Amino acid sequence: MKKIVFSVFLLTSLVLACKKEPTEPPAVFDPTPYTVNFRDFPDPQFASANQPTNAGVLLGRMLFYEKALSKDGTQSCADCHRQQHAFSDSLQFSIGVEQMPGKRQAMAVMNLAWHKNGMFWDGRSASVHEQALKPIQDPLEMNETLPNVVSKLQAEKKYRDQFVRAFGNDSITPEKIGLAIEQFEFVMISNNSKYDQWKRGTATLTDAEERGRKLFFTEFDPLGQHKGAECFHCHAGFNFTNNKYMNNALDPEVGQTDIGRQKITNDPADKAKFKTPSLRNIAQSAPYMHDGRFQTLEQVVDHYNSGAKDSPTVEFLMQYNLQPGGLQLTAQDKSDLVAFLKTLTDPEFLNNPAYQKTF
Repeated sequence: MKKIVFSVFLLTSLVLACKKEPTEPPAVFDPTPYTVNFRDFPDPQFASANQPTNAGVLLGRMLFYEKALSKDGTQSCADCHRQQHAFSDSLQFSIGVEQMPGKRQAMAVMNLAWHKNGMFWDGRSASVHEQALKPIQDPLEMNETLPNVVSKLQAEKKYRDQFVRAFGNDSITPEKIGLAIEQFEFVMISNNSKYDQWKRGTATLTDAEERGRKLFFTEFDPLGQHKGAECFHCHAGFNFTNNKYMNNALDPEVGQTDIGRQKITNDPADKAKFKTPSLRNIAQSAPYMHDGRFQTLEQVVDHYNSGAKDSPTVEFLMQYNLQPGGLQLTAQDKSDLVAFLKTLTDPEFLNNPAYQKTF
């Protein structure tokens, strides 16, 4: 009886051993376009060479949260660009893998598909895919080399397969890494704030928010009664930025230790000029300015009301900010203006699971 039982067991084992283990089907190129809800925004006209696809966006999302992009495997892009802070950093200066601070405040990542005038505060990268590779190599940030990053990604099947799905083959290159991150960042869109809903007629502004809105979009009249806040000159349009580089009167000339755009163009006329950031989700992205000097929106409003400092390259539009007494905003005016700025917060964007970690 024992021999019979053993024989049956042996036969069963041999049959199971002969069966092939199920294998995962090979990855194949998937050019399916990524569906984006632009709502009231204009078509961003993505570059034909890097149209966002489902596979490309997923790959970029994986890379955005991938700590292997850093020298010691402790940091990813998302560590300095957190969703709850509009994909910026709550620290004045981000701390890199060598525990050294950066030189400028981390800019918010959103609506980059409409940024056509360079990336970073000084515009030193012409495109998003070029910009995406800079923090990896920066000694103050991730402090890694691109060849090392390629080697680490190439060693993982999940990345080889996803590069096939996104680009048609498993050849991993720095250029493809940048393009994938660009695809993900292109679809990180914030366009459903209370202000957007108000424009569509589906939300109502409070009295304070409405007064703040009028101040925001009104010019200062030195001869009349309209004491507007002049904000719209630089923060206009659907994305609340003019995409220009401007000196917003933070420091007198002797205090301009960071020369900003001038370092890139070598033009003295660009001294202390920095890119005008979008004000979308501004209440979530403190601290403010290129050097994170202001912790609150109230401090920012105080600067533009009466704290502007003159220098040779200050934007001409700030002529009334620079006059004695500044814009003459009352305490109520300033409070109302902050109330309006908070209507630019987009909870859908700040909590969208499509922008969160995938693994």
